[in-house]
Amino acid sequence: MRLPALACIFAVLVLAACGSPADRRQTSTARLVPPNHVTVSHPVFADHDPHDWDGRRPTAYPVHGIDVSRWQGEIDWPRARAAGVSFAFIKATEGKEELDPSFEAHRRGAARAGIPHAAYHYYYFCASAEDQARWFIANVPRSMTSLPHVLDMEWNHRSPTCRKRPDGATVRADAARFLDILERHYGRRPVLYTTVDFWEQTGIGRLPRTEFWLRSVADHPRETYPGARWTFWQYTGTGSIPGIPGPVDINVFAGSQEAWQTWAR
Repeated sequence: MRLPALACIFAVLVLAACGSPADRRQTSTARLVPPNHVTVSHPVFADHDPHDWDGRRPTAYPVHGIDVSRWQGEIDWPRARAAGVSFAFIKATEGKEELDPSFEAHRRGAARAGIPHAAYHYYYFCASAEDQARWFIANVPRSMTSLPHVLDMEWNHRSPTCRKRPDGATVRADAARFLDILERHYGRRPVLYTTVDFWEQTGIGRLPRTEFWLRSVADHPRETYPGARWTFWQYTGTGSIPGIPGPVDINVFAGSQEAWQTWAR
């Protein structure tokens, strides 16, 4: 339903005056093009360390996107979109007190370029799910995007402060609490990103009502995650995309362009 122009202006001003600091920061990131637009179907990106794929290749899928953090540096978002980037997941938070310093710049750039985007949280096993969910909510605007956000759960053997590896039941319970809290706040259940070893060692794939984003850089997910249902597949961590300096993770959506239009909404 469309409001008259003056009512729209009034509504924006009211929204800007309410909500958390994260909610108020979203007012300057209005999209300039439809959020579910697919710029290039079946894009073919270069790779800094290309893999010789057997079986079904990533290029068989029409909708491709990226996930980024501060390590990608400054991104030319319109150029990346023109090259075929149809969505982006942007690192926002880690643990209960770390905020990615490039989060604001990345999300604003993606919004201005009209790239559907969401935020992701990197889970820290030495803090509670509740504390981490509250930290994410404090930093990610409720109206940031139409896409669901992401919980990134994987073992972090390089962490200087936390080497804990909880058992599978504990991991699944923590994930469920985090996802439930974000679903209540944002209105859509987050996607869960994970890796092969984490999947095998924790049974995270048994989590109900959850869509999965799976990392598999040497084979199709049907080979590395037998029987798993997935929504996103991260097929490289060394991709090369115009507008992005250095290597970047590239992903595909599991379905057709039409399925993407529906899912993104």
